[in-house]
Amino acid sequence: MPDTPKPIAELADACVKCGLCLPYCPTYSLDGVETESPRGRIALARHATDGSLAPSPGLRRHLDHCLGCMACQRVCPVPVHYGELLKAFRAELPPAAPRPRRLLRMLTSPAWLRLGAGLTRWTAARHWLPPLARALPRTSALRAAISLLAALPRPARRTVAAESLNVPTRGRVALFGGCVQGVFERDAQEAAARLLAAAGCAVVRLEGFCCGALAAHTGDAADAEAKARRVREAFAACGVDTLLTATPGCLGTLREALPGARVEDAMAFLDAHGQSLRFRPLERRAVLHLPCTQVNVARADGAVRRLLGRVPGLELDVLPTPGMCCGAAGSHMLEFPERATSLRERTLACMPLPMPDLMLTANIGCRLHLAAGLLERGVRVAIEHPLSLLARQWAP
Repeated sequence: MPDTPKPIAELADACVKCGLCLPYCPTYSLDGVETESPRGRIALARHATDGSLAPSPGLRRHLDHCLGCMACQRVCPVPVHYGELLKAFRAELPPAAPRPRRLLRMLTSPAWLRLGAGLTRWTAARHWLPPLARALPRTSALRAAISLLAALPRPARRTVAAESLNVPTRGRVALFGGCVQGVFERDAQEAAARLLAAAGCAVVRLEGFCCGALAAHTGDAADAEAKARRVREAFAACGVDTLLTATPGCLGTLREALPGARVEDAMAFLDAHGQSLRFRPLERRAVLHLPCTQVNVARADGAVRRLLGRVPGLELDVLPTPGMCCGAAGSHMLEFPERATSLRERTLACMPLPMPDLMLTANIGCRLHLAAGLLERGVRVAIEHPLSLLARQWAP
């Protein structure tokens, strides 16, 4: 069972108000006001808790603007458990504006996602729907969702049973499939399973359900706990002690759901245990986008670079925005599309010139958000998960 959460006041009182977090906060960088910073949000939580500040839609809006990138928590000298505080405080207050609940519910259901993807292909909606959606307000979640259609990869089918590729020498590990990535980035899941098997692991797949990250991010504590309970049940049933995920955005939530288990980024695990893996040369130029959760939560940015550095001939540039969120941030790109677009433009402004052959990023939300931005600029760059490239270049 997860640890008992600390009271909001206790979490807030840990902050010494040093301000070291401010240069690392993307929303503070965007707005330049204290209430859009980690220190400001902690102060709001403390005053709302002791009754000196009445809860209001404006107060909650500052919380909702937070991307949950955890850059502040990484650099905090105390450290303040900011993620835990944010989650608890959001659960205490109603949202500042009505949420697109049906849309968010669909995003966490693989069955609904597959149905939606099928309808999109059958009706060719990615071609005719986006122009119509431009008639909607720029703040519309539906408009933001439709803008992602052109960037949406085709759902891939499960291919070879990766578990049978090698005789396991490192024991069994579980691989979490997730919701959006489990449907639209199936190739990354297959790649992870294939490489893990090649590294000597027997792979157990946990698929077809959501980790609860999106529910926790929006303050729906009951739904988040229900999803966490399903994660615990599925993990307990598979009889392993290590859970891996190819989606960094799921990692923190999975660790909270399974505090006694070993929960790691799949690429960090492969970097540590896949020394025997060899890769074929690839004479291409790629730019690597490091999702903030991979930098600040998984702490796997070095592992990603090392693994990709083992592909001979691959010229790799890294977007110089480590830990600075691109604006996708779970549901943020749907609920606050104008703010998300501003953050995305800052990220894309760092793209190297001339444009690379492909972009690599490990988070499906970042992939869709950045791809939509590139298409708006008229730039067509293939985007894929680093594991997909590694599995393709793997030399058995």
